[in-house]
Amino acid sequence: MQGTIKFVIITHIMLTMGVVYMKANLLHNCKVLKVFNNNVLLVDEQGKEKILFGKGIGFGKHIGDIINKNIEVEKVFSIEDKDNSNNFNELISYADNNVIGLCEEIICMISDELGEELNEKIHISLTDHINFALKRLKENEEIQNPFLVETETLYRREFDIAAKAARMLEKAAGVNVPEGEIGFIALHIHSARNDGKLSNTLKYNFLSNSIVEFIEDELNMEIDRQSLDYARFITHIRFAIERILTDNPIKNDLITEIKNKYKGSYELAQKVAKLIEEQLDIKVVEDEIAYMAIHIERFKMVK
Repeated sequence: MQGTIKFVIITHIMLTMGVVYMKANLLHNCKVLKVFNNNVLLVDEQGKEKILFGKGIGFGKHIGDIINKNIEVEKVFSIEDKDNSNNFNELISYADNNVIGLCEEIICMISDELGEELNEKIHISLTDHINFALKRLKENEEIQNPFLVETETLYRREFDIAAKAARMLEKAAGVNVPEGEIGFIALHIHSARNDGKLSNTLKYNFLSNSIVEFIEDELNMEIDRQSLDYARFITHIRFAIERILTDNPIKNDLITEIKNKYKGSYELAQKVAKLIEEQLDIKVVEDEIAYMAIHIERFKMVK
């Protein structure tokens, strides 16, 4: 029987950005520390651990072998932070080499798709997550993702890349990767683009979901999570939080008209604002409340 695991993710992400070199030649000879698969190696280059990615670079290699300088590799990931390096070494002590190698290929794909550097913590957090996720999936234990809809709506690009990662996992591991798992991978990708702040991402997603449920209770209705109105509202909430936290409020010249025309929706928006204030210890200005009232009014129109 297929089980369902409910869990809360609490992840602390380091703020160090790893250095990524694309299509580079090695400047110094490197000593092989670990062979993950034919395409991925962990090496030591002048006392610094680096992950090399290149087609066939690991074929026939063993621990202690020397990779000569000037050899061209597709990517070099450098783990600069000492704590991250220690955590990565702990990870490779218990995770399967093939899984780590596969995850590094996925991280390489993610970096290529985005065309940007990723926070080096992704080498630990995403790999650790996938390592245990594969074990659960092989035991038919589906992971419930309470943030799936919000993640797919707010982080569409990350979600699409995560879906591509899921296909790589399915092909290599022979498991079916459900949408909930794709959502979790998308969060890790977003975290790696956002200075590693996965905990805040989850906090805001949880708050957004709580706000929608609160509105549903107040209006005695069920909001269609696939509707355009929902997507607009959840996106507005996410960026409203960002604006408030960065003290960059949006101007709304129609506050008086909105208050008069959508009195009930404005009053509900005030309650939503209070919920945000209590959760994040911030002040929600009237301009934002008025915009929320418009979104709430749209929900009422399809009730």
